[in-house]
Amino acid sequence: MGSTNLESNKLEMYEFGPFEEDEGFQIGFLIGQRFSKLIQNRLSTDLILQNQLLPFAQLPNSQTLIHTLSQTNKNKFPNYWNELKGIAQGSCVPFLNILLLNFRKEILPFIPKTEEYPKEEDINDDCSDILVVSNSMAVAVHNEDANVALVGHTYLVKVTFSNGTTFTAYTYAGELPSCAFGFNNHGVAFTLNSVPPCEEEIVGGAIGRNFVSRDLLEATSIEDALARIHSSEASVGHSYNLIDTRTRRILNVETASRNRISVCEIGETPFFHANMYLHLQVKQAQDENSLSRQTRASSLAKESKSDFLALVGDMNNEKYPIYMTGPLLYTLCTAVIDLDEKILTIIEGNPKEKQESYVFSLS
Repeated sequence: MGSTNLESNKLEMYEFGPFEEDEGFQIGFLIGQRFSKLIQNRLSTDLILQNQLLPFAQLPNSQTLIHTLSQTNKNKFPNYWNELKGIAQGSCVPFLNILLLNFRKEILPFIPKTEEYPKEEDINDDCSDILVVSNSMAVAVHNEDANVALVGHTYLVKVTFSNGTTFTAYTYAGELPSCAFGFNNHGVAFTLNSVPPCEEEIVGGAIGRNFVSRDLLEATSIEDALARIHSSEASVGHSYNLIDTRTRRILNVETASRNRISVCEIGETPFFHANMYLHLQVKQAQDENSLSRQTRASSLAKESKSDFLALVGDMNNEKYPIYMTGPLLYTLCTAVIDLDEKILTIIEGNPKEKQESYVFSLS
């Protein structure tokens, strides 16, 4: 599974492994050490961490939630917990900061709202996906959208394990690989979309979404990936686009707390997913940004891969474009997964321009 770096001054990639022992800690430590400056810079400039998560963590009434989250995730995923410890030690930052960063989605709903920080949804990340599996093409195209503070605070890691498994993941500085997208040498890939359940739909202290997506990187098949999601008992819902290049399948999997799950097999009708539940019946917050993108996507052509790239590069709506350039949200990159050509392409800049930064073989 080779890669070609076409623009080395942008997104950095780090390849390492295998390890003789303590794989979890070593993975985290090496990532933390390699990207220590990026991680330290992100932590110091992340306003959500500095102004909300860290102050909340100092309050007596936060300790039960943080302790329960920690114990639940440590018990289910001890290796990934050790990765977090390794990231903190390798990057020379307090473990609490790394912990809060990785559990931000599971903690923010429980932070009392103030006039200064009234709405969690104002700082939500947003992503857009267009998917199809037809006789003529099988493609997933994903815009990785995030708070503008994440610009310049991401990297790629390729990890090789002693058992022969390798994965490649687009990673946010200081977080587990990957809350964005990734793939492995078993033919499994995924992209992710956040979804906005109402607060009463969230279960405090359950499994964190970053731990679930980290686990998907080691899935051996699309069925195994689905089983890992099923068993996760997540705190907060999510939308997973599971891709199997060996069987030419794509599944959209919407989840919610209390083990609720809905699976949609992608077929010849192009399927666009922004940041609202589409088929799992869950009480959800109304996201005008997502609704606007969904409406716009429904009106655009979807006959070819070029159409898909034009769609995710669309900026027709000035307030809520599909391709985002600030001031709050920003499209960090676009991932194009072609199941027939068995390649994953990362585009930095508007995908309509087709300026490829990396091309990975999925075979």
